[in-house]
Amino acid sequence: MPQIDRLLIPALGEGATLGLIAPAGPPKPGTLEQIPALLQRHGFKLKQFPGCAGPTALGFLAADDRQRLDDLHAAFADPEVDAVLCARGGYGCARLLDQIDGELLSRHPKLLIGYSDITSLHGLRDHLDLPGLHAPMPASDLLHAEAGPDADALFVLLKQGLRVGDRLAPSFAAHPLSQGREAAGRLIGGNLAVFTALAGTRWAPRAEGAILFFEDIAEEPYRVDRLLAQLRLSGVLDAAAGFLIGSFSDAESPDAVLADYLRPLGKPILAGWPSGHCRPNAPLPLGLRVRMDVAGQALTLLG
Repeated sequence: MPQIDRLLIPALGEGATLGLIAPAGPPKPGTLEQIPALLQRHGFKLKQFPGCAGPTALGFLAADDRQRLDDLHAAFADPEVDAVLCARGGYGCARLLDQIDGELLSRHPKLLIGYSDITSLHGLRDHLDLPGLHAPMPASDLLHAEAGPDADALFVLLKQGLRVGDRLAPSFAAHPLSQGREAAGRLIGGNLAVFTALAGTRWAPRAEGAILFFEDIAEEPYRVDRLLAQLRLSGVLDAAAGFLIGSFSDAESPDAVLADYLRPLGKPILAGWPSGHCRPNAPLPLGLRVRMDVAGQALTLLG
């Protein structure tokens, strides 16, 4: 079979089942009841795991650690589940990392879908060579009336899958922070604060030669500075081959701070990519090798 046809993320057939888990924060009241109809409209079935419905723990976790961990393991091991969809972010995934059964995930290499706090789980899966989708989630994004295009983009991608040679080129305005021509490497990252919290742990994604993507919400410039300082001091910025910058929302723009840290490195930067706590929030495959074309504002999947 020609290399161009090689599947990197298999397509999910009509009627495929998505397993819904809440590994971080609790879904807002009234959201869980709406998710089955959302998935049905897009041709998918839902299997919801118990921790989605609580009881909540510590005031900010969807359920206690044991329940959320059991749900995660059960969803990946369940033969009825074709891919695993996170209900929302918030906080909580880091509490599970040292208890997750990596061998179980490797035996059941299903796609994980989510962003924000789910960055921790994508980091763990990076060490298992398991790709994932940094993509909007139902209880935090997809139920909003204005999120229709984001839902369409996600569910179309799930039905089509991704292949070597596929080009991702969402429409967005050129950004003054962008520089250079192109870079290639494994695409890693996600939420900047969550990603940085993994530094110094064995779950920190492998940054050497990678394209580092990050986005964030409600982080003022001085806090973005603190996060980037940690990544510089831990060698992550020097190790990366290039940077893909997503949305920074609900705070003063950190563009000056980003430029101060990233421009002097002389590496390619593609900024303004429409992914993160924003709308549109384009689905982005993590853990796959990509070629980043700065002038063309596109990513091409390499494998």
